[in-house]
Amino acid sequence: MIGILRTILPLLLVLSMLGCSDDADREKAGTEKPGTEQTIIKSAPKDKKDIKEELAFKEKKEVKKETESVQEKAVTDKGSDFLDTLNASLADVAETVKPSVVNISTTKTISMKDHPLGNFMDDPFFKKFFGDKLYPHDGQKKYKSSALGSGVIVTSDGYILTNNHVIQDVDEIKIVLHDRKELPGKVIGGDPKSDLAIVKVDAKGLPAIQMGSSDKMKVGELVIAIGNPFSLGHTITMGIVSAIGRSNVGIAEYEDFIQTDAAINPGNSGGALVNIHGELIGINTAIFSTSGGYMGIGFAIPSDIAKANMQSIIKHGKVVRGWLGVQIQNITDELAKHFEIKEENGALVTNILPGTPAEKAGFQRGDIIVEFNGNTVVDTTDLRNQVAATLPDTEVKIKVIREGKSKDIPVTIGEQTGDEKGVAGEFENVLSGVHIQELTPDIKLGLEIPDKTSGVIVTNIEEDTPATELLKKGDVIQEINRESIKDLATYKEVVSKISKKDSVLLLVFRSGGYIYVTLSP
Repeated sequence: MIGILRTILPLLLVLSMLGCSDDADREKAGTEKPGTEQTIIKSAPKDKKDIKEELAFKEKKEVKKETESVQEKAVTDKGSDFLDTLNASLADVAETVKPSVVNISTTKTISMKDHPLGNFMDDPFFKKFFGDKLYPHDGQKKYKSSALGSGVIVTSDGYILTNNHVIQDVDEIKIVLHDRKELPGKVIGGDPKSDLAIVKVDAKGLPAIQMGSSDKMKVGELVIAIGNPFSLGHTITMGIVSAIGRSNVGIAEYEDFIQTDAAINPGNSGGALVNIHGELIGINTAIFSTSGGYMGIGFAIPSDIAKANMQSIIKHGKVVRGWLGVQIQNITDELAKHFEIKEENGALVTNILPGTPAEKAGFQRGDIIVEFNGNTVVDTTDLRNQVAATLPDTEVKIKVIREGKSKDIPVTIGEQTGDEKGVAGEFENVLSGVHIQELTPDIKLGLEIPDKTSGVIVTNIEEDTPATELLKKGDVIQEINRESIKDLATYKEVVSKISKKDSVLLLVFRSGGYIYVTLSP
């Protein structure tokens, strides 16, 4: 028994000691869950230098945050201030310019065939018995047609700039001022080639707009359009200058438009396009649209052109334009290679008209005009505009490239003629309502009509006349009933012999070809 105890007691002692060791471990671990590990790292005590550096770092970090917050607020405030200033400036411009823009209301008399029984009485059976007796007053019914546009007061004594198409062939013009006062308007003159016209009202002390220089405008500058769209009254839209020097748009014979995305709609024609200083830099003229409404592309006549034409109309009753007397075409890649020139800028002379300033100065076929009086010539349109803007009898220097060599040619600019010679469709026959004009060398040049072509050119066709939809603007009438039409005089002579009931056969030059057209009463 004692031997057994001697054997067991040491074992119990060892187990007891192991149990104490486990309790100490549990106590050291505290609430640590079984199966987890914990590492205890004692950090060395920090000295005073480390504490100061840490505090300084924290302080810099807080200052940086505060600075960034202040800067962000400053940027936001700056942007807000800029927008507030811009907003106030545009509002001031609008209030300043609005009184200078007027509404133009026009009326014209239109005649058309009409009968209470409609086309029923056109039946040959009834005409056999009654003839034309059932058509009182030649079967013509007259009614008034109204239209609306805009205009800009350019002098305090009542001169108003607008588009020619706003006032062309109208019977009555009424000008509505900003204060709704109505005044009768009188046409001083119009220029279809630039689509500009001058209207005068009998008044003094009117708020004339300040004229600006369109030549100083750059693409991207802000502009404001003011007009009378859809007869809603004064309406203001804003946009930018999208492009300058736009031509070949097909609106007028002389084109050098400012393109803008400021909304321009029907009724805006003749209204003002102004810069952010409230200065007139353009006369709103037309839009590019496939729907008839605004599509982001509008055109305005530059104020520098409008001002020059206005002064000419007031002084001479028409726009006086310079004339050189050459037929020209644009430079293509192939032509540039053939003529051994590096750039495609310029206008190639294809013909010199006899007795013109160009012939007297010694121009030759094949000359490439690259400069006009020190200004670069970009293309044929640019050259035509520069020549037209030069007063007659002005001596200029024109630089040409001739057989690969540069040459300066002095020339005295002439004056375009024949613009005022025309017939306003006063004949009482099927050619009633057809406006024609002498076919001058300059018209041939501008419309690229062959030099040998003779006849008279159609400038307008009134609505609801026998020629409506059959003749077009720009048609050259060369024969009437097989009789040759050489000029305005022969046209008048032949047409005056045509009776009301006669049909006519016309030979017309159109779009580079010849066609026959018949007109019936």
